[in-house]
Amino acid sequence: MYQSAKAVSRLLVNGPSWELPFLYGTAWKATRTKELVTTAVNKGFRKIDTAAQPRHYQEALVGEALRDLFKDGVVTREEIYLQTKFTTPAGQDPDNMPYDASAPLDTQIHTSVASSLHNLRPRNDPGEDTYINCLLLHSPLPTIEQTLQAWKLLESYVPHKIKALGISNTTLEVLQTIHETSVIKPSVVQNRFYSQTHYDSPLRSFCNQHGITYQSFWTLTGNPHLLQSEFISKIANSVGVSASVVLYALVMDQGIVVLNGTTSTEHMEMDMEGIVRVREWAKAHEQEWSRISDAFKKFIDGHT
Repeated sequence: MYQSAKAVSRLLVNGPSWELPFLYGTAWKATRTKELVTTAVNKGFRKIDTAAQPRHYQEALVGEALRDLFKDGVVTREEIYLQTKFTTPAGQDPDNMPYDASAPLDTQIHTSVASSLHNLRPRNDPGEDTYINCLLLHSPLPTIEQTLQAWKLLESYVPHKIKALGISNTTLEVLQTIHETSVIKPSVVQNRFYSQTHYDSPLRSFCNQHGITYQSFWTLTGNPHLLQSEFISKIANSVGVSASVVLYALVMDQGIVVLNGTTSTEHMEMDMEGIVRVREWAKAHEQEWSRISDAFKKFIDGHT
């Protein structure tokens, strides 16, 4: 069962997750990756998402940015949640991969994880303090047997080099199978959040029942109709924030962690400050916020 909107609103108003409201997405940042990760952390982001997939991510530049930030004392490694992914050959650039695509699956995974641990090491001289908070399968593999094989291999890294495991771009059926058969249960699911998948309502329900964090991407891009809706505009005008921030806040109020990949310093500031302003408005208008959040919940849970 989902938590009631009022209960979730108490999380919005009082919950510790509000100290770290966004997961910063590093896809498509190319040569600007180091600069943008540095800026994001300086603007208050503390959760970073990347992948061992040079086609869309520059994992090594994420590591460079973080090492400089650690060295300069801006943050400590313990203050950063760092998440990466294993991407199968089908999702890689054949001319630029972190492993040999002709190698057995076991070798592909071990090589990919080794490259991620190297890229994301907290110091130039890697030591026992090198770890990844969560590693996701970027997508299910071609067969469920291969997906479970990959999961079992990743389990061997937990808890020392990898603290938790997850999966992205998944279906409920695959998630249920992994959960039922694995020793290390999934901690994270990262999926597109949009109407074409009915906002993943049954999958999110499964996540809530089993303590799995659901992370949304395409939250803005996939929902222009929501951004233009009258009720979001009314809240935005009342609080003095953008429609994007209101949508982010309503999604967060469902217990969802939102991926934010903005490349604009101004938007980083506006999004972080805007969420705080929505939180304060929700505290002052708890009954009204609960009503709005409940209506939003009914829409995304019942969307067909």
